[in-house]
Amino acid sequence: MLKRLNIILNHVIGSFAGAFIGHCVYKYFDYTYHPDLYAIQSAPWYTSIQIYGLATAVVIFIAIILKFLIKKKQKSI
Repeated sequence: MLKRLNIILNHVIGSFAGAFIGHCVYKYFDYTYHPDLYAIQSAPWYTSIQIYGLATAVVIFIAIILKFLIKKKQKSI
């Protein structure tokens, strides 16, 4: 059971990291193709990247903590 949960957490980490990288690439290319749209906004074009990065970091941090707890539990068994 713990091994399956460890595999699921690996998938969660990979999925969130991949989605974050994809979002960054999309935002950068959208900014380079349409800079006038972002000039109208009061916030910089990379603000959504920072917000997504923070949320991704929190999720990955929690997943890594859970992985350490699982590894500790597996060693005690």
